[in-house]
Amino acid sequence: MVSSSGGGDKKKVGYGSHQLKKADTKHYVETQINTKFNGTKLSLLIKKTMSRPELLKKYGVEKYDLHPNYEFPESVRDMIPSNVPEYITPPGKDYIKQIIRALYYFKQCALIGPSGTGKTHVVYFIAEITGLPIWEVNCGLQTSTYDLFGRYIGLGKENWIDGQIISWCRDGGILYLDEANMMKQDIAARLNPILDTRGHIVLTEKDNEVVKRHEFGYVIISMNPFSSEFVGTKPLNAAFRRRMSVWLTFDYLSVGTNISKEEIALIQKRSGVDEDTATKIIKAGAELRRQYQTGDLPYGPSPGDLMNWAILIADGSDPITAANESIIGTTSDDLEIQDTVRRIITTFFS
Repeated sequence: MVSSSGGGDKKKVGYGSHQLKKADTKHYVETQINTKFNGTKLSLLIKKTMSRPELLKKYGVEKYDLHPNYEFPESVRDMIPSNVPEYITPPGKDYIKQIIRALYYFKQCALIGPSGTGKTHVVYFIAEITGLPIWEVNCGLQTSTYDLFGRYIGLGKENWIDGQIISWCRDGGILYLDEANMMKQDIAARLNPILDTRGHIVLTEKDNEVVKRHEFGYVIISMNPFSSEFVGTKPLNAAFRRRMSVWLTFDYLSVGTNISKEEIALIQKRSGVDEDTATKIIKAGAELRRQYQTGDLPYGPSPGDLMNWAILIADGSDPITAANESIIGTTSDDLEIQDTVRRIITTFFS
């Protein structure tokens, strides 16, 4: 029979201690420093190598050990993310600590916010620094129950293959349900027993086998706000919603007049534009986001949208031409709305 198993060598490698061996990966943290030398502006990018325990200490989460004295089986160790860029936390927020603490106490939590606010990024970053394999399911896709729970292959009942969710039950780590409010109701209903005190699922497809949730199995769901803008979204099933103990609302780094220096530095570093241009791009994006939040525009630009705009500018296009080719069309197909976006952008680049 072909099937996943939660067994394997249980070596003592609790990630909160000095015992980390193979799981003790290195992580590069980048710091942008702007300075002057002989009247010339210089931008320095410094890379510092930090180990997993150092990152846990940096974010104040050393005590929340999510797999004490346990190493995940070799079969899933490659699913522990590596080299994920450090997550830039918005001012006044502490998402990394809040999520890890929620997993430690409640085993699951929910993230809600518009596209481009870093929900998936922070999940992968947390998986890396805590040493957890990640099982990602995009609920917005037409994923079959066979893909999620498993099926027999070939003739008869000789060969069974576990689906994503059953593999996670057996092996542990983070089950990341993206676009959770686009999930089919029959799938959500089947997840309910896994997410409450029962902690198991009945595999009706496999002679009613009862599969228990792994001791170190955690769940994070993420979603866009329920609205007409995000086609296919719907209010979460109440029973499913109650099983998420902690809810965190994500927002953009820069909105309106609140401008993030970190986001400016990010645009500058990733695209190659100068600081003044990066600042104007972020200010324009922040105003578009503000108008999106007030309902005046149908879409607020993500950091990736602003990055695309900046890359075209760095390649030699003037800002308005680059905007016409990127961010204006991204906002809407409506010509009147595009004119509104163009006018907003022009005010920052006139």
